[in-house]
Amino acid sequence: MAWTAHLTLLLMILETGHAAAEADTRALAATAPGDIIIGGMFPVHRNVEKRNNDSYAPQIQPCIRFNERALVSVLIMINAIEVMNKSPPLTEVNVTLGYRILDSCSDVSTALRATADFMQQVDCHARSNASTCGQPIMSVIGASNSETSIAIARQLTLRMIPQISYSSTAVILSDKTRYPAFMRTVPNDEHQTAAMVRLLCNNNWNWVGIVITDGEYGRSALEHFESKASENGICVAFKSVLSDQSVNSHAITQAAKTIYNNSKARVIVSFARSNHMRNLYQELKDQALREGKTVESMKRVWLASDSWSSSSSVTGNLTLKDIGHVVGFTFKNGNSSSFNEYLSRLEAAGYQRTRNNSFLQKFYIQLNASKDSTEAELVSEALKTLKKHIDDDTVLGLEMAVSAVAYAVASVCRSTDCKTPGKVQPWEVLKALRTQEFKLGGKSYKFNINGDVNQGYNVNLWRSDGREIHCHEIVAEYDLLTNNFTHTNHSSTQQFKDLKNITSRCSNSCKPGEFKKTAEGQHTCCYDCANCSENQYSNETDMDQCLSCDTTKEWSANGSSSCTPKTTSYFSWHDGFAVVLLAFAALGIVLVLMVSALFLHQRDTPVVKAAGGPLSQVILFSLVISYISAILFVGRPSSFQCKARQVLFGISFTVCVSCILVKTLKILLVFQFNPELQEVLRRLYQPYVIVSIIVALQVVTCICWLVLGSPSEDIVSQPRILLEQCHEGSNVAFGVMLGYIAVLAFVCFVCAFKGRRLPQHYNEAKFITFSMLLYLISWLLFIPVHVTTPGVYRSAVEMVIILISNYGILSCHFFPKCYTILFKKEKNTESAFRKKLYEYSNKTSDTVSVSGCSGSEQQSSCQQVTISALSLSVPADHPLKPAVVTDCRDTTSCTSLHRGSETRHRLRRSTSM
Repeated sequence: MAWTAHLTLLLMILETGHAAAEADTRALAATAPGDIIIGGMFPVHRNVEKRNNDSYAPQIQPCIRFNERALVSVLIMINAIEVMNKSPPLTEVNVTLGYRILDSCSDVSTALRATADFMQQVDCHARSNASTCGQPIMSVIGASNSETSIAIARQLTLRMIPQISYSSTAVILSDKTRYPAFMRTVPNDEHQTAAMVRLLCNNNWNWVGIVITDGEYGRSALEHFESKASENGICVAFKSVLSDQSVNSHAITQAAKTIYNNSKARVIVSFARSNHMRNLYQELKDQALREGKTVESMKRVWLASDSWSSSSSVTGNLTLKDIGHVVGFTFKNGNSSSFNEYLSRLEAAGYQRTRNNSFLQKFYIQLNASKDSTEAELVSEALKTLKKHIDDDTVLGLEMAVSAVAYAVASVCRSTDCKTPGKVQPWEVLKALRTQEFKLGGKSYKFNINGDVNQGYNVNLWRSDGREIHCHEIVAEYDLLTNNFTHTNHSSTQQFKDLKNITSRCSNSCKPGEFKKTAEGQHTCCYDCANCSENQYSNETDMDQCLSCDTTKEWSANGSSSCTPKTTSYFSWHDGFAVVLLAFAALGIVLVLMVSALFLHQRDTPVVKAAGGPLSQVILFSLVISYISAILFVGRPSSFQCKARQVLFGISFTVCVSCILVKTLKILLVFQFNPELQEVLRRLYQPYVIVSIIVALQVVTCICWLVLGSPSEDIVSQPRILLEQCHEGSNVAFGVMLGYIAVLAFVCFVCAFKGRRLPQHYNEAKFITFSMLLYLISWLLFIPVHVTTPGVYRSAVEMVIILISNYGILSCHFFPKCYTILFKKEKNTESAFRKKLYEYSNKTSDTVSVSGCSGSEQQSSCQQVTISALSLSVPADHPLKPAVVTDCRDTTSCTSLHRGSETRHRLRRSTSM
């Protein structure tokens, strides 16, 4: 059997040699007849040979470097066509698909020549004599890369020949105004860049480098990636653009240096071709060794685009320990079982299945050149090699493309004669492709308005088992609709999650409570972290600016990650100072009630009558109300409390001061005014009427206050608390109320000061003077203290002043009389009062005689003054009626002060008085 294999190979070599001799006129191809011919374009060779010559004539450059992965794609398409020829859609219309597959050699010029070949028969049928034309190409599947697809798409658009790519992802190809005949079974790069950016965000990587291959694909991907990255706060540390033809060029050397110089960019996104990545990895290794670094210094996280994410050969002689982690984005996987069966049939058929496939022939020849094997061994080795290059995503993409064409052809052929060449036009197939669904593997698909089929992505994490690198292990799936990843249950998934521990940032993350402070001219990702100022916060990492707290309800200290609700504060019942003041208020009420009870019990005694009799009870009652108003300054403010406390104090204290004023006027009317005015003043002096009028004016003031600008509860927002207090409403009305009381107190003070030398038992002027002076001083101090006292103790200030005023009146007006009643009972008699009045009368008479009448001849010119015994001294029928005062200095002889009808009630005083 060995000689048979060698003979077959010899024939193939002779045929291939003959083909090589005609390389300038005929390219390698794979063909099969059919009613409808589908074109295919694959990069079966990696490049073309650049020949240096001086000829300006067009030349066909030979293809070099055979690409086994592209050969696998050719075979996938052939198998898919054979499968669809047996499917119901085509058998029902009795139509078969043929194919013509050409090599683009990864070169745009070569691809354009192949496209011209496809269009030749279409152009032939467009001319008048179509009988000599062959079958036209109704659709083209390919190319694999975007740059080639863009070039041939422009040419195919001239005849509206539908083109379906299985891996070209440039966004520009979705523009149907420019490429109306282009479609693809994969998402465009806009979705791929969005997926990459989402992965960067999920892992908190915001400082990355980008490597691309120059061309439409690379430039488009770079543009969209930068746009998406910028929207998500990701910065590009550097961009390295590799020339389309660079192998060991200066661009790759510079790219390697740039990677080493940006050591903080631990993640690199690559939209480069696989051969460029292989050369870049090698250059990184070489530079590390030249500079005395370890190979591991080149370790990075590499995000691989679909252009090389399945090409594990890019590592060359390096391992994953050297280059780091490779995270590849691939298209959705298909079921390769049908293709594996096809390969098994190829193996069984041997060389027989290579007659119409010059690509496969060349592959066998190249493989046989390195190994001396039998036919079976050679075919088995060849297929074993090809199986290593099966990409499940490529299987799905190509099978979808063939299925779409088959369903479109079946739709057209139901109403058109597809057996006669030239009857069906490519644009008819294009229309069916764009408007109708097709099925594969039990699922229905349809090209969207942009001619794309968007299925999402698989995320693969490259793994090494020590012998080879596995690049097809899916660790996550990316959904285009939700823009999120779903982790799989693969063994490498945890390793994929652990990538978050790798840091790729220009600056460390700013913690909550800090914000990013960027210097002018710097990248936004390179910054310092500064604490948020007071009343601002940041609750996430790497916030560009701090958020403001609602200062009416919240506050925050410097460097806060959240706002703290302001605590409500007021002059609480539990406050120690409030407890003390409440105790004094309660004590005051108890003392007032005790004094009132004592005065009621002793109401007929001279001391009580001298204190004003019934008016003293009115004063004591008003003091009780005043103490109660002071209590209302404690506790959580309410509308009623705010209104009641000021009004109660204003009216009650006005009653108190007005009664004291009446008492003061009574003293002056008796002792200080000229006799001619006595009778008139006696008639005008009506104590209760005077008190009522004075209080009525204050009541009117309070009513106007409540109506026009009523006090109300108020919440004052302070830096860290919400202060609940009463707002006085109209400050003018508040001032008028207090000012009115102050005027009354000042009048009392003046009048009492003038009567300060009256008899001690009759004279309250000194006590009134002191109490009113205490009141005036207290309220004068109240104004600045109340204005400058912050917080909850502002209410306490007024409460303290009220208590001082109340205790001043209680102490000065009532305590001395209580002392006399309780401990000096001998002085609380009519005789004791008459004695003091007599002593005062004699003293006053002597003083007036000496100072006012120096001679007997002048006595006739001396004025006479009537001394009326005040009702505050002894009981009398009327407060201003004269009473007889008896000299009781000696119990055995009491001399009456009645010295005649004129002199018994008169004392002379100097006219100077």
